Amino acid sequence: MLDLELTEDQRSLQNAAIEFARSRLECPDIARRDRDEEFHREGWRQCAEFGVLAMPVPETYGGLGHGPVDMIAAMEGLGYATRDQGLLFSINAHLWTNSIPILAYGTEEQKRKYLPRLSTGELIGANAASEPEAGSDIFSMRTRAERRGDCYVLNGAKTFVSNAPVAGLFVTYATINPSLGALGVTAFLVERDTPGLHVGRPMEKMGLRTSPMAEVVFDNCEIPLAQRLGREGRGVAVFESSMEWERGCILANCLGVMRRQLEECIGHVRARRQFGKPIGKFQSVANRIVDMKVRLETSRPMVYRIGRLKERNLPAMLEAAVAKLYVSDCYVKSCLDAIQIHGGYGYMTEQLIELELRNAVGSSLYSGTTEIQRNIIAAALRL
Repeated sequence: MLDLELTEDQRSLQNAAIEFARSRLECPDIARRDRDEEFHREGWRQCAEFGVLAMPVPETYGGLGHGPVDMIAAMEGLGYATRDQGLLFSINAHLWTNSIPILAYGTEEQKRKYLPRLSTGELIGANAASEPEAGSDIFSMRTRAERRGDCYVLNGAKTFVSNAPVAGLFVTYATINPSLGALGVTAFLVERDTPGLHVGRPMEKMGLRTSPMAEVVFDNCEIPLAQRLGREGRGVAVFESSMEWERGCILANCLGVMRRQLEECIGHVRARRQFGKPIGKFQSVANRIVDMKVRLETSRPMVYRIGRLKERNLPAMLEAAVAKLYVSDCYVKSCLDAIQIHGGYGYMTEQLIELELRNAVGSSLYSGTTEIQRNIIAAALRL
C-alpha cells in the first residue's frame, strides 16, 4: 500500500511495528482471553521492550522522543498486525492520559519521578475522569478536592476507568469548588497504594475485553500538594490536551484494523465461490468492498492531519473531533460489511470478525461520544 504521507523513516517505523506485532503479539488464544477478560501482561512487557510505551517521551526522561506522526504510523501498524485491540487500547490510555499530561503539565520533579517508569512499562497508567453522574458532562463532576495545608483530600467516585485493575498511577480530576464549574476542576497524580484510594471489581464490557476497567473511589484520600498536576483550576486544559492526543492516536489503531479487514475481505471474495463464480463478481458484494476502501482512504488523511498539527504545536481540537466522529462511524460500518461479506462464517466467534465488531462499537463512545464530537464541531463553527 503506497503511503505518500509518511517519510521513509516513518514507513520503516510502521513496518517494524507490524513485524513486531506479528512475531511477539500473536494471539492464537485471543477468543479465550476475550471471554475471560484477561489482560495480556506478557504482551504489555513485550510492547515495553519494543519501545512503544517510550515513543512519545523525550530521551531526557527515558523515552525515545518520537513525534506525533511517528506515533500514529506506529499505532496504525500495531492495529493492523494484532487481534488484541484491548491491549492496544490499554496502551493508548496509558500514553495519552498519563505520560503526555505529565510531560505537558508536570513539574520537573514529577517528570523525573514518573516518566521513566511509565516508559518502561513498570508503571501502568490510568485516567480517572468520568463519574456515574458526569460522563459526557465531565466537568460537572462531584469529586471534591479540599485543600488542607500542604495537601489535598479527595472524595468521590470515578467510573469506566480503563486499566484501573492493573494501574499503578492514576491521573484524576476533582473540583475545588463546584460553583466555579470548569474553572474549579484540577488534575492530580495519585499512586495506587495511596490510603483512601479503592479500586472496585472489574467491569464487564461488550468489547475491548482484554483491556481491564473498573470503578475507582476516593475516600478521604490525602495527597501532597506536590501531586497536583498543573495549576489549580487548570484541569480542563490538562484533560483537553490529552484528548487531542488520544483521539488522534487511538484512531490510528482503527485504521490498521480497517486496512487488514479490507485485505482479508478481498482475499475471501476472490476465493469464495457461489453459483459458479467468485462472490466478488457479484455487484452487491463488490460494492461492500468498494465502500470499505473508500472509508479507509478518506479516514487516513483525517487522522494524520491531527499528527501534522500536533507536530507544529497547533491546536487540533476541531480536527480531532471531526476525525473521531467520522472514523469511528467508518470503523463500525466496515466491521459490519466484513461480517456480511463472510456470511454465516462471519457471525461465528472462531472467525474473530464479530470480535472486531464488538471492539469497534466502543469507538463511538470512548474519548468522547459521537454526540460530544458533534457538539465540539458545532461550537467551533459558532452555531
